[in-house]
This record gives sequence, C-alpha cells and structure tokens, in this order.
Amino acid sequence: MSPPAHSPRGPRTSAAPPRVAFLGPSGTFTEQALLSQPDLAAAESVPMRSIAETIFEVDSGRAELGVVPIENAIEGSVNETLDTLAFEASEHLFIQREIVVPVDLNLCVKPGTKLSDVKAVVSIPHASAQCRDWLATKLPGVEVHASNSTAEAARDVARSRASGRAAIAPSLAAKLYGLEVLAAGIHDHPDNSTRFVLIGHGIAARTGHDKSTMVVFQTHQDRPGGLLTILQEFNARGINLTKLESRPTKRELGSYCFFIDFEGHLSDELVADVLRSLGAKHEVRFLGSYAAAGREAGARRQAAGKAWREASRWVDGLRARVQLP
Repeated sequence: MSPPAHSPRGPRTSAAPPRVAFLGPSGTFTEQALLSQPDLAAAESVPMRSIAETIFEVDSGRAELGVVPIENAIEGSVNETLDTLAFEASEHLFIQREIVVPVDLNLCVKPGTKLSDVKAVVSIPHASAQCRDWLATKLPGVEVHASNSTAEAARDVARSRASGRAAIAPSLAAKLYGLEVLAAGIHDHPDNSTRFVLIGHGIAARTGHDKSTMVVFQTHQDRPGGLLTILQEFNARGINLTKLESRPTKRELGSYCFFIDFEGHLSDELVADVLRSLGAKHEVRFLGSYAAAGREAGARRQAAGKAWREASRWVDGLRARVQLP
C-alpha cells in the first residue's frame, strides 16, 4: 500500500501546536486515548479514515505525531497497525509512548429503535469481534458490516435512511451523532481495554520505566530451534519479554517474523547489547523505545542492568591486562 494523496497544507511555524493524527472521525476510542494525554489534547488533532492513513500522515511529515490502536485485551493485536509499521512505514518512524484506555462497547441506535428492530450491525471488525458472543446470543442471524472505526459506524447509522441499523460504538460517539445506547457494555469479557501507541520521528528519551519493540526476521527459517536462539539472547541478559507474536513476512508462504515487546530502553546497556547480538545474526527492524503505561517499578530490569555493568567492568579490567604485541 502506498501513502494516500493529501491536499497540501500551509507552512508550519515554530509557534504552531503540533498536529496529531488519529483514527477518526470524532468519538473514537483513539481520540479518547489522545485526549487522555494533556500534551496531545493541547495539540491540533487531525482525524484520519484508517489506521494506515494515520501512520502515513506522520511518516510523510504532514503531522508530527499520530495515535493508533495496537492491541486489545480481548481480540489481541491490531494487525493493520503492526503490518503498516513493520512493512510499509519508513525506518525513521518510531513508537513514542503507549496509552492504555478502558473500552466500553455499546449497541447504539437511532432513537426509538428496539432490539427486535435491529437487522444489521456495523462497526470496525476488531470491535465487532469483541462482542461476538453477545451478538450471537442477542441478535442471532443479524448481518455484521465493517466500518473503518467505531465512531464512523455511529455516524453512518445516524445518517442512514435505512431502518434497523445499529452501531457498536462508545457512548461518546452515540452522544456526538444523536444515537441512543440500546445496550451498554456488550463486549464479551468484563475487563476490556485497548493499548494505543503514539508514533513520531526519532526515539523517545529514556524515562526509567520503558518498553522497546522490535521485529526479528530469521536468517534461516528452516533450522530447528530458531526462535529459541532469539529468546536466549533476552534470557541471557535478564530482559523480560512482555509480548511475543509471529506474523507473516509477506515475502513467501510459510515465512514468518517475530514482533517482540520487552522491558527496557535503547539507552540501557543490556538492550543495546541484545540489539547488537540479534542484529549480527538476523534482520532486525527496531520500532522504538518508549514510556510504558502503568506504575511498575521495573526493579528486575534495574537489577539486571546493575549485574551487566558489574560484569562489563570485570571484562574491561581483564582486557586492560592484555599485553601488547
């Protein structure tokens, strides 16, 4: 996919607030994630029609930053985000921050519509999938249509002249587009949240509670134990993985790469060391080091870093004793 064409915008000035692209229109959970961050809420928000367009808007420089969903607690990874970042965006684009937002999905309809009137449900497929059991139980046989976002679904239902249409959307979108919440909290599991990432150019500064993300392409995929050798690099340095997922490389059938989230920042000596080791043996795409959501202390990472520094000083001391020829 190539970046879509956009109308030119006026020149930027140093005093102008940054543009932050997000999956729109207004009322999406992505916008809620954006507004939950004071610095982003003060910026100029730019709604986009799709996740890929949001990423391309930032990659091209038409927006300084972008917010996109990357993982849901129920449905898992958002593949469009992973694939666009790894395979289509330039290597100058990095994840800057993660934002976790509770997700409350509702069945939203035009005022006066009853559940028995609903003949079609529309939403972004990732949201519809989070309500699969509820839909099968409460609306068996009802058609489920795809939209680009939950808010777009709400807007389309509000504008549609057809009767019996409902949207799976947040309550904010229902309010914005004049819909009623016919059924609230219809997601299949109570603890539902989505992880969003802020993307931009350059690698974010170390905060002391950080994550990093990379994609590793195996050099020899037909050799047994290939994944184990990758994981051993992290284990040997005491680096904790927070997520591991395989995705097709889009090069040939049966060819896979590994998306890896792990604790630590590129500035940490251990992280730099594991990148050097993996980069010497495999093709690696680094997607960024960024502030992690939550308030965990990261004591394990700090202890591992201290042990590595002590070992490094020991090795440096031994090297200093090597006699010159």
